[in-house]
Amino acid sequence: MAIFYPFKNNGVFFMLLLWIVVSSVWGRPATFNQDFHVTWSEPHIKQIDQGRTIQLTLDQGSGCGFASKVKYLFGRVSMKIKLVPGDSAGTVTAFYMNSDTDSVRDELDFEFLGNRTGQPYTVQTNIYAHGKGDREQRVNLWFDPSADFHTYSILWNHHHIVFYVDEVPIRVYKNNEAKGIPYPKMQAMGVFSTLWGS
Repeated sequence: MAIFYPFKNNGVFFMLLLWIVVSSVWGRPATFNQDFHVTWSEPHIKQIDQGRTIQLTLDQGSGCGFASKVKYLFGRVSMKIKLVPGDSAGTVTAFYMNSDTDSVRDELDFEFLGNRTGQPYTVQTNIYAHGKGDREQRVNLWFDPSADFHTYSILWNHHHIVFYVDEVPIRVYKNNEAKGIPYPKMQAMGVFSTLWGS
């Protein structure tokens, strides 16, 4: 399928495509209207292919975001994401799970940091447990994520959290509560995706 990406080199306007594949949690492919809702800036979210593909837009006025209608305690979620080509410095695209609580949130993040043309693309993972983050890790991707869709997955269970890129584990966070290290296991989390200017 050929996709056209309108893009201005000043990094102020671009579109991102997400192919929603959260079948491991639901046991079936997800569709936008059935499984998700817009959390902010509905005009910046366009459904394609009967809601199986979502296009997010960032411009000078706003970014946008959406979330699952239900929360889950453990499971595996995946999204196929194709980033915009070219200079995307100053933007952040995120796919994450979040308990959506203000004081002691739990969160598992994939954040795609914008880049300058010709530079490696970097994905950052982060884990919040009981309201505390500061567990960022960055990985330079070994491919151009704007050339095609790639699958990004989060596996979360009682024993560990694993972040995957195209089925390759890029980070494993073990449950070390016995050593006093917080681990997110008490709060169900929703599935979110956002696009914004940093």
